[in-house]
Amino acid sequence: MNQPDLSQLRSQLKRIWGYHDFRPPQGEIVRCLSSGEDALVVMPTGGGKSICFQLPALLKTGLTLVVSPLVALMENQVEELREKRLPAASLHSELPRQQKRRTLSLLAKNQLRLLYLSPETLLSQPVWQQLCQRDLPINGLILDEAHCLVQWGDTFRPAYRRLGAVRPALQQQKPTNHPIAIAAFTATANPQAQTTIRQVLQLQQPQAFLLNPYRDNLHLQVQIAWTPRGRKQRLLRHIRQHRGASGLVYVRSRKDSENLAAWLSQLGFATAGYHAGLSPQKRRQLENDWIAGKIQFVVCTSAFGMGINKPDVRWVVHFHAPILLSEYVQEVGRAGRDGKPARALTLISEPTGLLDPEDKQRRRFFTERQREQYRFAQQLVPKIPATGHVDTVAQQFRQAPIALSLLHAGGRLSWKDPFRYQIHQAAGGSQSSQEKAVREMQQYLTTCQCRWQFLLRAFGFVEAARSFRCGHCDNCQKSL
Repeated sequence: MNQPDLSQLRSQLKRIWGYHDFRPPQGEIVRCLSSGEDALVVMPTGGGKSICFQLPALLKTGLTLVVSPLVALMENQVEELREKRLPAASLHSELPRQQKRRTLSLLAKNQLRLLYLSPETLLSQPVWQQLCQRDLPINGLILDEAHCLVQWGDTFRPAYRRLGAVRPALQQQKPTNHPIAIAAFTATANPQAQTTIRQVLQLQQPQAFLLNPYRDNLHLQVQIAWTPRGRKQRLLRHIRQHRGASGLVYVRSRKDSENLAAWLSQLGFATAGYHAGLSPQKRRQLENDWIAGKIQFVVCTSAFGMGINKPDVRWVVHFHAPILLSEYVQEVGRAGRDGKPARALTLISEPTGLLDPEDKQRRRFFTERQREQYRFAQQLVPKIPATGHVDTVAQQFRQAPIALSLLHAGGRLSWKDPFRYQIHQAAGGSQSSQEKAVREMQQYLTTCQCRWQFLLRAFGFVEAARSFRCGHCDNCQKSL
């Protein structure tokens, strides 16, 4: 298919969004997707990824599916599109039944151009059956926040590992002359993650658009907190230094979120705890209060922030360091999206862990849980049919979907369609690479080199990192 004229795309961009021109490389990505080609896009947070797939979808007849990991992410994008009276909708577990029926009705009448849904909703039987209708044209499948496939697909959200079987299964139900393109978008994917995304999604000669994650306005800093009390005091000092400025405090558990928010509230700060255990209504309320400035900062787990559009976040504090470098880059990237100076501070225990062992315990727990799940996957092989249906096996073994996902990651299983698997008895496959990723995060936290140089190299931009010094991270400042 020929690529459309860039000037025509610019006129549509101005008509819908009011922008006079694309930011590089938005125009090239829009042309690629408009012509029906597969694509892999790695673009920093705040780079304008959503327009890259929304514009091509809106200019075509037929449907584009947008697979998104979080309800807040879907709702924010759909709300912005609806405000412009554009044919977009979402399907997820938090919607009232009547609204789900209305969306499915619009889908059946081919009155939508963009449908946002999670991997689990996409692969639910009512939605899947609707999508398989022969007279419903589907132009493309967009995987937004594609790093979640790598970060969560093995052991937390196993439906991600089945997405590669979606295109061939849908194409069997559609006219033979109607191709379905796939594009993956993320802000963080190192070369290994890029390979995983390509393989799992079965991308076909994808165009790759790879932008390095460097942000010259984002100042990175790591500080040792020698005791649990010292950690809280460092956080308190940081907040007081940025009084009134919007921020985020990341912790690793629901309990930490609630306890730390309660302590800071008692000290007079406008804050609240946020985690996945809150009701959908409470989470939406906290998100809106933070965006509106009613709450200065949120004490949150990783469940918060993805896709929430607040450009004036001046600081991010990791009260607990993330386990993975991809999480870190995603979370610090929520600061300074308006291009103005912003700070990202990470607090860590002293190296021995004698005075505060919690950091080491968290890493050990994560690694051991990975090993335990992998052992279970190996033990499950002789107990289940070599060929079967994921729902049938899940009824017999509660952790079966995760085990099948791990077998797929290890090369021991393939998906015949999004629901039926085939186990390969040949030995092969290795344990999840997440343990290596845990070590890489630790190396970042303890490095003496420029932190942005470390990140550039870790995410595959070796040439750009070769002689790079940002001049404004804590390590660069020490060497001045």
